Amino acid sequence: MKQYVITVARGYGSGGKTIGKMLAEDLGVHYYDMELLRLASDESGINEQLFAKADEKLKTPLLFKNRKSVYTGEIIPPDSEDFVSDQNLFNYQAKVIQDLAEKESCVIIGRCADYILRDRANVVRVYVHAPFDYCVEKTMEVHQNMDEEEAKKYIRKMDKRRGDYYRYFTGRDWRNADNYDLCLNSSDLGWEKCVALVKAYMEIKLA
Repeated sequence: MKQYVITVARGYGSGGKTIGKMLAEDLGVHYYDMELLRLASDESGINEQLFAKADEKLKTPLLFKNRKSVYTGEIIPPDSEDFVSDQNLFNYQAKVIQDLAEKESCVIIGRCADYILRDRANVVRVYVHAPFDYCVEKTMEVHQNMDEEEAKKYIRKMDKRRGDYYRYFTGRDWRNADNYDLCLNSSDLGWEKCVALVKAYMEIKLA
C-alpha cells in the first residue's frame, strides 16, 4: 500500500485514542498525539508548555465570537505581537502535520488533522463516537476518582472544548459526518472491529 495518513477525531470516552494506537501498532506506523506539541515547539522555538495549554482548546475563547476566517497555513513571524497567539500555535502545529503527511505513513489523533489534510487523496479521515452512557462508563473506568455526575460534566466540557476549537479553526461542525470518510460507533463494533473496518476501508480507497 502506498503512503497514507489516518486521522482520528473522537468524542471523549469513545475510545478513539485507543483505536488510533491499535491501528498504528497493527499497521507498523508512527502514532502522533501529544508528540505533535513537542514537534511544533521544536519547529517554532515557542515553549512547549504554551502548546500544551492551548491543546485542542482556545486560550482566549471569547475571541471565538469574532472569528472571521479559518486556517490558511500562513505562519506569523517572530517579530509580531501575535507570534504566540492561538492562531499561530495552531499554524505551527498544522505545519508539523503537513510535514509528517509528506514524509511518512502515520496515525494522527485530533487537532483538526482531517481538515488540515483535507485536500490529500491518501488520507483516511475517521470519527469515533459512542452513546453518552457508554462514554460515561469508560470515563469512570479511566478516572476512578470520578462519580457518574462528575464524569458526565467532564465529558460535556471536553466535547464542547473540542467542538469550539474545531469550529474556530475550520469553520465547520466537528460532529458533521461530511468531514470524515468513516464514522464509527465504538460501542456497537468494539475497538478491534473498528480497527478492522478502517483497514478494510483503506484497502479499498488506497489500493
